[in-house]
Amino acid sequence: MTESVSSELAQKILDSVNQGFEQQLDFTRQIMALDSTRGNERPAQQLFHDALARRGYDMDQWAIDVTDIESHPGFSPVKINYDNAVNVVGTHLPDQTNGQSLILNGHIDVVPTGPLDMWTRPPFDPWIKGDWLYGRGGADMKAGLCANVAALDALENLGFQPAARVHVQSVTEEECTGNGALSALVRGYQADAALIPEPEENMLVRANTGVIWFRIHVQGKPVHVREAGIGANAIEAATSIIPALKKLEQEWNDARFAHAYFDSVEHPINFNIGKIEGGDWASSVPSWCSIDVRVAIYPGVDPRDAAREIEACIRQHAESHSFLKKNLPEVEYNGFFAEGYVLEEGSEAEKVLSRAHAQSFGSSLESFVTPGYLDGRVFVLYGDCPCLVYGPVSKNIHAFDERVSLNSLRQITGTIALFIASWCGLEPATRASRHRV
Repeated sequence: MTESVSSELAQKILDSVNQGFEQQLDFTRQIMALDSTRGNERPAQQLFHDALARRGYDMDQWAIDVTDIESHPGFSPVKINYDNAVNVVGTHLPDQTNGQSLILNGHIDVVPTGPLDMWTRPPFDPWIKGDWLYGRGGADMKAGLCANVAALDALENLGFQPAARVHVQSVTEEECTGNGALSALVRGYQADAALIPEPEENMLVRANTGVIWFRIHVQGKPVHVREAGIGANAIEAATSIIPALKKLEQEWNDARFAHAYFDSVEHPINFNIGKIEGGDWASSVPSWCSIDVRVAIYPGVDPRDAAREIEACIRQHAESHSFLKKNLPEVEYNGFFAEGYVLEEGSEAEKVLSRAHAQSFGSSLESFVTPGYLDGRVFVLYGDCPCLVYGPVSKNIHAFDERVSLNSLRQITGTIALFIASWCGLEPATRASRHRV
């Protein structure tokens, strides 16, 4: 059983978080300044690794090996080289184990910036204005990733360390497959609870959807545009599939009342047409077109079953299309193939988080449902581990001028420190640490 942190000690911990907040922000901005879009993660991971190593953690760093995880039910298909898809884990081991073990997880990878001229300032040149820290990946989720480290720093600055094993994880591939967190699980990193400070508006995620990524390939019949009538435009044929997918999207949304926690969400299922490319020349009828789609699925739905429905939808449309019925589209799965999850109510970990949140924020912890992907599914579905996805207020994640609230981040860091103190217990700090970033 966990023990509540006294009000006197809780205030000391929160004060320690406040005193270290500028150092926390400095570290966060250093991490944010490194472009860690897909394929570029290694420099940011090295910076994170070195910061933990200087604090005396036992370090582990590795590139994801597809052969280690491809047979796992949580694996998502991948089409790129993983040489730079690096995971980092720093482990704290106590002098005596008197508490429960914990994983503090976050992801280093960020989504592409989009056109740079649509940002107020360069996206990898983080800046502060008022209560907001701006820059690509600050909210999603480098601020939360660094908050995990800052929470442990705050305890150590008071002369304490966790009285239980703690793994501080920085994983990649969260934005496209979830294979980073899965690789860490398969490598053997497990605990009694996990906490992920994703940008969740100071709330706890109760349930979230699974996600499937797929690509539709259509081949046309190229001719010179002067003879367009005897050709077949692959772009036009491919885009004709979109209304059929949108109809299936509506059918899945209409079924939300049969899924716990999603009956009150107005539009939980989105079929996002994320990318279209095709053709080679403006004066040639295009011979090819590919469409990238991201689809949400309800918790409990097997991605394989959802994929079969999607393929049937595309096939049914093709059979009614004069060209596609003789030139069937090809469906390729090229990323997320992930099931959603529900965090069951009433766990001891949630109770501890609720108390910590109340001490830090002075208000009750609320939970909500989100239709976005989260690595929490790896812990809940495959690690038999309650995963608390809980983090700061943000704006414009995956958009221009992404930002995270500094006041919210400071209070979230306080919650994490209080959670560690209660869940893991505390003992006198003995691990070598210089707290240099």
